[in-house]
Amino acid sequence: MVFVNSRAVAPEVARPSSPADLDFDHDIELVLAFLNTCDAEKGIDFLDDPGQWQQWCTDRGMGEAPGIDAAREIRDTMRTAVSYGARPRILDTSWPVQVSLRAGVPTLTGTDALGSVLVAAARLVHTGHWDRIKICPADDCLWAFYDRSRNRSRTWCSMRVCGNREKARSWRERHTT
Repeated sequence: MVFVNSRAVAPEVARPSSPADLDFDHDIELVLAFLNTCDAEKGIDFLDDPGQWQQWCTDRGMGEAPGIDAAREIRDTMRTAVSYGARPRILDTSWPVQVSLRAGVPTLTGTDALGSVLVAAARLVHTGHWDRIKICPADDCLWAFYDRSRNRSRTWCSMRVCGNREKARSWRERHTT
């Protein structure tokens, strides 16, 4: 019987001790930016114009922008998935990503801008951060935000703006004769 010392075969690689030690802020920022490529308040949708979509991708250093139709379909499905009480339609789509080794550790990377967004979203799903992405229920807002509250109970993108408007509207409805 032969025993092999694993340290002699494979040197120790510095790894985070737990998923909580990883920095997911970049993934959260990227996914939120993608979900917010439509702005209900301003009436702007970056996916209506190929030039704006390409500029969005270039501003984030993500290279070539894939087709607008695929990006819109994926964005809208993802927005529905994180909207309270909504059920997303079944979308059978796949997107090419690469598995590469970085310092001996397998990592997923996108082959284009949309692939990078999907890889970031997949990391958020697998680490439990996806459930904290929400859509503001205010009809004139619909902004995607990340719920950083301890008990995950945040409803509004901003309590000062959307939450305040809704509470004032509700109060007026209850107190008008």
